[in-house]
Amino acid sequence: MEEGKRQKQVAGVIHEELTGIFTKMGLNIVDGGLLSIASVKVTPDLLEARIYLSVFQAKDSKAVVQKIEDRAHEIKRELAAKLKHQLRRIPEIKYFLDDTLDHVFKMEELFKKIDKEKKEK
Repeated sequence: MEEGKRQKQVAGVIHEELTGIFTKMGLNIVDGGLLSIASVKVTPDLLEARIYLSVFQAKDSKAVVQKIEDRAHEIKRELAAKLKHQLRRIPEIKYFLDDTLDHVFKMEELFKKIDKEKKEK
């Protein structure tokens, strides 16, 4: 099912505000790795927002997501303060690990390996 216009607008506003909140709270660099918000998906009823986090060069990316979840209440409070005049109800925030970069790197390694094997033959 395709996202509606309002869903995209709300997701964009949440993405923008969360990026600022993460920077302000010092959450964009965690455990020596860089944390960024890859995407935000909002349900059609606007009651739930799924935040996909991209973690770069961190030792344990699941631990980084857990640290974010541990501070979820504080993050949501900051978000509510910023969005109180734009949304009637602040969506429930759920965090997920976006591992598409990991898949990209694995695919590149596989392609390099295949290319190397072809050149050897």
